[in-house]
This record gives sequence, structure tokens and C-alpha cells, in this order.
Amino acid sequence: MKLANKHIFVTGGAKGIGEAIVRDAANEGGSVSFVDIDVLAGEKLMNELVESGKKVVFFKADVANFEELKSAFTQAVSKFSDVTGVVNNAGVNSHADPVSMTDKEWDDFFAIDMKPVWLTAKLALPAMRKAKHGSIVNICSIHGRLTYPGFFPYGAAKSAVLGLTRNLALDEGKHEIRVNAVSPGYILTDLTKTWLSGEIGRLERANSIQPLGRMGEPHEVAKVVTFLLSDKSTYVSGSDWAVDGGLGARSA
Repeated sequence: MKLANKHIFVTGGAKGIGEAIVRDAANEGGSVSFVDIDVLAGEKLMNELVESGKKVVFFKADVANFEELKSAFTQAVSKFSDVTGVVNNAGVNSHADPVSMTDKEWDDFFAIDMKPVWLTAKLALPAMRKAKHGSIVNICSIHGRLTYPGFFPYGAAKSAVLGLTRNLALDEGKHEIRVNAVSPGYILTDLTKTWLSGEIGRLERANSIQPLGRMGEPHEVAKVVTFLLSDKSTYVSGSDWAVDGGLGARSA
């Protein structure tokens, strides 16, 4: 029970890696509140975990809308008391052209993939500072360090998340608040599986470059996140944890 007596707030927790994080945090004894725009998936996950005896609550919120996010956060605190751990998982992909991409498309993208990392800190830090305790985990990506053609401006957003993680870690360390990033590689979420099935041979090519010979599972990312949220990582801050099966160590 690594997260006993802790309240973990997760964004984008209804599916994929976020769902795995919610499940693992709840299984480790944490009280877990999570937000997502997918109400059906969010309520289904919440009901399943509550019926199994876990302390979980779901709220619909668009992370790009501060008032919605603040409302959900406030309700979560009312339910489970002050948040001790935050996981910023919500995000979308981008395959934009730098010439044809509009200002609005740029702003809308960064409002989901980067800005909420600041917004959740804005909400959680006052209580964490007062308690002299807290952990923030930002789900980044291998694209924060090594990207691929056709991922504009996804790589830029993830690089920004890494920079924000480092600054928060340095600024909040005096309050004994830890801030880290987790950077997954190829993870077999439903979205990844859909992409892999879109072209004959794509799965085989993807597996062929994996140092471990396979892609990762969402629960393998969640285990690292849970560790960083727990008191088993009390001297870990300002770091980027690669959960990519060694892909980031591979030369082209």
C-alpha cells in the first residue's frame, strides 16, 4: 500500500495510460480523483473500482478550461481532503504542418498538452506548500528528447513540459515538494493499437526497433508513476524517467 493516506489527482484518467495510473494508484491504497472529457469511460472506470472497494471519484473536466478544472479539483478536495499527488496525463497528439497550422490550432493544442501542467500546479501547490509535502508527476514522452518527422508541434510541447518540470522541481524543492516527468515510448494503448493496424507491416516494423523486442503496456508506465508519487522516492526530483524499453538509447 505505497499510497495509503494519499490523495492522488489525475488528469486524462479515463483511458489508456491514465486509466492504468488510476487503477494502480487505487490498488496501492490511494484515494484517487480523476478528470476526463470522456464521461462514459470515466464513470465506467469509477463505478468498477468503487464496487471493488477502492476510493475513487470521477469528474468531467476539460483541462484546457481552468474554471472546469478548478471546479473538479475543488470537488475532489471536498471528497478526499487536500491533494498530495498530481499526475498530469491529459494530452492529444499533433501532426500539423508548420505553414498551414493556424494560430488557433496552435493555441488549442498547447492549451491541452502543456498549459494544464501549470494549471494543476497552481491548484495543488498552496496546500502542498503548507503541508511541506507533495509529488507532481508529468506524463511527457520520448518525443520530449527524441522526435520523429510529422510530429509538429508535439515534440515542442513535450520539450516544454520537461522544462516546466525542471523549473517547478527547483522552485518547490524548498517546500519539500517533488516534481518529476515520466516519458513513455511505444505503449500499447487503444490509440496505438489503432495506429498499428492502419498499415500492413507497421506492427512488425515497430517491434523490430524495440530493444526489448516488444512495446510497453500501460500498467508498466503506471508502476513508475506510483513509485514517484510514493514515499519510496523521497529523494527523486527534477528528473525525467524514460519508460521506453531502451528505445531512447538506440542510435538511428
